Amino acid sequence: MSTPAQRGRIGAHVSWSRTADRAARTEPGRRGFMARFEREVDPDGVLPVSERLLRAEHARKAYMQKLALASAARRRKTAAARA
Repeated sequence: MSTPAQRGRIGAHVSWSRTADRAARTEPGRRGFMARFEREVDPDGVLPVSERLLRAEHARKAYMQKLALASAARRRKTAAARA
């Protein structure tokens, strides 16, 4: 018997197997993700576009580094608990 999660994963694999242009399919999500950082670094929209994009890219990289640190800490904690 399959679970809803398994059925969802099957559906996702089928959907991606039928996707010709993966980049085009994910573009709206990437655009929205970067827009979040653009709003974060320039909430009033006063910076020149080039500066806003540069700062947003740094904010995105900082966010990813924070996620990586949290992930590593969690893996260490899990490993210590198993030992």
